[in-house]
Amino acid sequence: MKKYLSLFLIALLAMPLAAEEAVADSVATDSISADTIAVPVKKNKRKQKPQEVDSLGRKIKTGWNFGILPSVAYDADYGFQGGVLTNVYYYGDGKQYPEYIHSLYFEGAYTTKHHGIFRFNYDSKYLIPHHRLTLDATYLPDAMCDFYGFNGYDTRYHHEWCDWSKHPEKMDTAQYRSRVFYKYKRDLIRVAGDIEGTIYKDLKWNAGVGVLGYIIDDCDINMLNGKNTYDPAKQHYEQKPLDPNVQGLYDKYKRWGIIGDDEKNGGWHPYARVGLTYDTRDKRQGPNRGIYTDAFFTYSAAFNAAYGQQATAGYNHLQFNFTFRHYIPCYTDKNGINRITFAYRLGTQNLIAGRSPFYMNNYLNTLFIQRVYYEGLGGGNSIRGMMANRILANGFAFANVEFRFRVVNFDIGRQHFFIGLNPFFDLGVITQPYDLNELVELHTNGKYQDLLASMTACGDDYDTYFDTKDRNAWWPHMSAGLGLKIGMNENFVLSADWGMPINQYPYNKQDNQKWANFYVKMGYLF
Repeated sequence: MKKYLSLFLIALLAMPLAAEEAVADSVATDSISADTIAVPVKKNKRKQKPQEVDSLGRKIKTGWNFGILPSVAYDADYGFQGGVLTNVYYYGDGKQYPEYIHSLYFEGAYTTKHHGIFRFNYDSKYLIPHHRLTLDATYLPDAMCDFYGFNGYDTRYHHEWCDWSKHPEKMDTAQYRSRVFYKYKRDLIRVAGDIEGTIYKDLKWNAGVGVLGYIIDDCDINMLNGKNTYDPAKQHYEQKPLDPNVQGLYDKYKRWGIIGDDEKNGGWHPYARVGLTYDTRDKRQGPNRGIYTDAFFTYSAAFNAAYGQQATAGYNHLQFNFTFRHYIPCYTDKNGINRITFAYRLGTQNLIAGRSPFYMNNYLNTLFIQRVYYEGLGGGNSIRGMMANRILANGFAFANVEFRFRVVNFDIGRQHFFIGLNPFFDLGVITQPYDLNELVELHTNGKYQDLLASMTACGDDYDTYFDTKDRNAWWPHMSAGLGLKIGMNENFVLSADWGMPINQYPYNKQDNQKWANFYVKMGYLF
């Protein structure tokens, strides 16, 4: 807890830094919209010409505005993040303010768990008149990407296999295997272009094209060990260096035939999508009222595999996504400030036709690239408190429900702050589980007709890794927790969420061993 508190305080220190250094109108990280972070203006003894203001009394911005800020965050799955970001805005003559004409966003950061962020994003409603255009180019190297197997609770999780500690009394030294047992190496390259036009009032049409490039392999043990080499004469718990001879779950899935040779090293997948959105929200960042819903199809092709492996053309596929968000004001004080908002999000992603490679089923499709991460399901961007990527299947559904309490409003200098509390409940469920026996028969060319036969041939025990009693895959994953929000000028919101799983399948209670996670990020989840 002291570690989490320290990280949270470090993130808090970034807020006054943002106010002092930002010349920009806002900081648009992840889901943060581009409105206002006011900057203190030094008084001049000479009489100045009155500045033009908008209908809310805010100074109208013109020309180019930019700011450089530290990229600081904490995620239980990715670790502590440090780096730098900048957002550049162009307002022209300011007639459309607070809307900008052009927004250019750059970020470079790295985390303590060997995850990198290198991103460029462009957004405009004016480059193409009456249309919104978004361009995104992102590179996300991840030396230890989470992999807990297919079908959620169908795959058992053994915390004692991967929980390393330099204090033997704090771990099960007899059961410990490797701290990267549930990891693999994954680099993601994402290039996307999306456009939106109006059909009638709040009803919009959407279209987009892009490419997702995945480079996948086992964890690079030599890189993770660094200068420290593994000494087989010592026991695992006596040192942190990893044993290169220990097979992780990802490697076992390849040996068993669940993951095929044509997908094990990733691939390049151009895609095209088309859909509709309906948006009546009063504002994009932290809305108090309104509805946002979208429905769209994404067709993904596959034109070659990483590292020159077998072509992945058999993985052309079509997916359908639907999302519904609703924001309901519950209490407004005498000053007209909304104090309590009930907000919920429902969504689903399902495979309609074709075959989808396993690594793409971790990616939650979206009509507009507004955030860095679109991982599903599990973790701080989907089901808070649950382990990242815990649900991996061809199709899934999810729900996020929360009350947003604005506890107090106050000013510091010219800056307007608020503090809020957000109790929440999250849920995820599989709608299209993998048929593991079918995958094994396909990937072994009929050598093994089911998973049990393949595992037995490899010398592995089925019940140690899987629990398929009464269709475990269908059992819902649920979590609950509390969020703290500290906002500045309505649009810069520092978010700290603590969540924990609240259920386990009756016959499979291992997930409660990793019982809570903590996240410090920017903006609201939805």
